Amino acid sequence: MVEGRELASALTSIVEAAAERMLTIADEVAGKPRAAGKWSRKQIVGHQIDSAVNNQARFVRAQMQQDLVFDGYNQEAWVRVQRYEQQPWVELVRAWQVYNAQVAAIMRNASQADIDRARFPHNLDRIGFKSLPPGGEATLGFLMRDYVDHLQHHVAQVLGA
Repeated sequence: MVEGRELASALTSIVEAAAERMLTIADEVAGKPRAAGKWSRKQIVGHQIDSAVNNQARFVRAQMQQDLVFDGYNQEAWVRVQRYEQQPWVELVRAWQVYNAQVAAIMRNASQADIDRARFPHNLDRIGFKSLPPGGEATLGFLMRDYVDHLQHHVAQVLGA
């Protein structure tokens, strides 16, 4: 059983600790690609903002519908169109904090019944960070945990851990 409050608390702790460290990174360093063909730290944080936006909607909809079928999004195109690499680093980090505060609020306020209820059909095998097989038991709790895992993965990339 996944607890919404526990996930919200974990998400908040991760974001606050990471933001403190991120803000010590110079803007010009944050804007440089980590390697040829790789996103910069700015683009990774921008991608995480996009992930927060999309998952905020998914978490809300999941509490109002019987399935867990959601639109995906073209991550590369979202990052390209929004030109995150041209935005000030401090503003990106602050936006990332604010969006994740809202995601945490949704997690914290979701009922345990909504978090634990198994849903069919689902497409978490196509939109999830950690794929859930098409026949696997899909829950909002799985989707929330997957979001936190995805965020941690990218925080490690940004901070070089």
